[in-house]
Amino acid sequence: MWSSAEPHHNEEELPLQTLNPWRNQGKGVVRVKRDWIIPPIRVLENSKQVPEDLVQIKSDKIFTGEVIYKLEGPGVDQEPKNLFEIDDKTGVIRSKRPLDREKYDTFTLKAFALSPSGERLENPTTIEIVVLDQNDNRPAFTQSQFVGSVSEFSVPGTSVMSVSATDADDPKTENAYLSYSIIGQESIPASAVTKTMFGINNQTGAIYTRDVGLDREVVKSFRLKLQIADMGGMGLTSEGVAIIHVSDINNHAPQFSPASYSMIAVENRKDYEIGRVNVTDRDDHGTRNWEAKYFITNDPDGLFAISTDPATNQGVLTVVKPLDFEAQDEYTLILMVENVSPLSNKAPNLPVSTATVAVTVVNENEAPHFREDPIKIVVPESVDPGTLLTNNIAFDPDNSDLRYEFSRDPESWLDIDRDTGDISARRAFNMRSPHVKNNIYIAVVKVTDADGMSSTASVVITLKETNDFPPQLLPLSGSVCKGAGRKRSGLVVTAVDEDLPPQAAPFTFAMHYDMSLNWTVIQVNDTHAVLQPLVELEAGDYMVTVMVSDSGSPVMSSYAQVNITVCLCDSFGDCKSVTGAILGSSVGISFIFLIIIMASVALLLLLLLLAVAVTTCRRRHHIKKGTGLLVGESEDDIRDNVFNYDEQGGGEEDENAFNVDLLWNPHDAPSTPGSYYPGYPGVPRGKQPLRKDAPHNLPSPIYPRRPPADPTDIEDYINDGLEAADNDPNVPPYDTALIYDYEGEGSLAGSLSSIASGSSDGDQDYDYLNDWGPRFQKLANMYDPR
Repeated sequence: MWSSAEPHHNEEELPLQTLNPWRNQGKGVVRVKRDWIIPPIRVLENSKQVPEDLVQIKSDKIFTGEVIYKLEGPGVDQEPKNLFEIDDKTGVIRSKRPLDREKYDTFTLKAFALSPSGERLENPTTIEIVVLDQNDNRPAFTQSQFVGSVSEFSVPGTSVMSVSATDADDPKTENAYLSYSIIGQESIPASAVTKTMFGINNQTGAIYTRDVGLDREVVKSFRLKLQIADMGGMGLTSEGVAIIHVSDINNHAPQFSPASYSMIAVENRKDYEIGRVNVTDRDDHGTRNWEAKYFITNDPDGLFAISTDPATNQGVLTVVKPLDFEAQDEYTLILMVENVSPLSNKAPNLPVSTATVAVTVVNENEAPHFREDPIKIVVPESVDPGTLLTNNIAFDPDNSDLRYEFSRDPESWLDIDRDTGDISARRAFNMRSPHVKNNIYIAVVKVTDADGMSSTASVVITLKETNDFPPQLLPLSGSVCKGAGRKRSGLVVTAVDEDLPPQAAPFTFAMHYDMSLNWTVIQVNDTHAVLQPLVELEAGDYMVTVMVSDSGSPVMSSYAQVNITVCLCDSFGDCKSVTGAILGSSVGISFIFLIIIMASVALLLLLLLLAVAVTTCRRRHHIKKGTGLLVGESEDDIRDNVFNYDEQGGGEEDENAFNVDLLWNPHDAPSTPGSYYPGYPGVPRGKQPLRKDAPHNLPSPIYPRRPPADPTDIEDYINDGLEAADNDPNVPPYDTALIYDYEGEGSLAGSLSSIASGSSDGDQDYDYLNDWGPRFQKLANMYDPR
């Protein structure tokens, strides 16, 4: 058995209690069947008697040797260390330092009985140490200052706010039992209220009103001095502060000050301020209980408006619609005012404040007014010049004389009386004018009074389409297949009309039967018809007269003669050529006939190449036998010799040369082979080719007959010959070898002007011309020194 007792802290020292946690079960080996429950050891915190013996533990087992006691756990060998120790010989457990319950309120340790060799003699036993609380901590408010509010005129018992505090001592003891109290009250302004207005619940800290008389206009706020104490109000204490603001309620209605005003407004102006009205309100400035809202009670036309200036709370009166001095020169307005927030039921029962505003309208010179803008006119496009379109379009409020004019009339279709403003048509309108959009023509009229004030308005003229033009038939020529049958053969015709709907389509087509007995017209739709023969007609040209009418009012018609060719047609419905008609083949050219045509073309090309080759050889032979480039076989006409150039175009880059068909009589062809113009097989030399682009049989200009002896005059000689050839209507076409004819442009070859050099022939070496190829061989022969 063991017993335990808590240590005593009386002035008289008591003996230390001994615990026997290990039970002896007889002789020999000690066997522990179950652990004994040891009551906690209580130790007072903040004890100044340290080291202090707490308890002694002892084993009742008889050992032959020495018993060593050990202790481990928090406060011994674990954090917080060195708070407790045990005498290893006697088993006395003692505290080494004062304990703080607020840090560690319990410790659980284990005690061991060991042999000197470290062998366990007993099972370890658990020892619990409980630290007892002392009132060593003052309570404290959770905030340095509490802030709350309460509405003015609140009844007693109205909850205002709650305060709170804490105590670090054991909450299970009286050391942490708190009590709240109010120990002081101050009003702001000072001494505005002297009686106690607030109370506090000593257990919960809830603050409430205790008395009546909270008027924000008298007192703005309160400062309360609070106290918190532990041990139910008998222990340690602390102080705190609570600020309570008295909040405003709308218990004061706004009042006009003064109640009547006089203001001036200028006519014909809007959206401008004409004056302000003032109100007073004793409620809290800047709140909705103070902010005023104004009304005008007698403005049915909405000419005026009033708003609130948020900074001054004044009512700002403005004119929102132009006033007319001539119509009314004075207005008397009745104003009302109230707060944005509804008035409290605790406010005095007073009537709503009103004010009277007398507004005087000031006259000013006004610009003329149009009776309507835009001025709308609907008129036929073919209206007669001088027709009155509209009148009485404007007036002047000041009864001044007016002058009218058009500031915009792009087509000059309108006239206006400068004094009366009567608008009339100067000439007929044209719907096809670029200034007419969607049948609407727009002009601008300007009116000015005697003081120079002016106004403008648009004149919108809607033009009504009239039937001014008859329709015209299209096409006026065509073809119809012979023998195709009435249902398949015909010429489709239509009509165009310069008028616009509804004065144009649908069109009506009809025949003039006295002139076109063998033809009929069949209406296809509103815009097209088909011309068809009534009988089988022979191939040839026919003239058919057709009448076409529109749908206008009145109806307008026109006659047209259509030239129709009746012909044999191919499978596609197209007229055949003369050759095709002769062959009469309806399926096209046969394959054998196509082979014959291709062989004929190939033979002609072969003959053409042979003729060119023969002509080229003859020219080369002729140049070798001659004495110069410009000396021909004939002394009478040197033009016969220029064909030896064998040139058909301008230059190597000639892209501007063109061909002109030749006119010649094949019966005049010579029988001598090779006597043809180069490039034109079949055209004899003796028969000059003719041009289709100039009249025939006109006298030719005089050509230079012989080349100059001096080479320096060659340039003049060439220019004279060129001018004569250009003016000669009888010369061959441009693609023949003309005398010094046009040789194109853009050639890479250089200029030949160096031929007309000022030096003599003996000073020049022309042997290099022989190295330039066959194109310069002619020039090299001219200056051959041999």
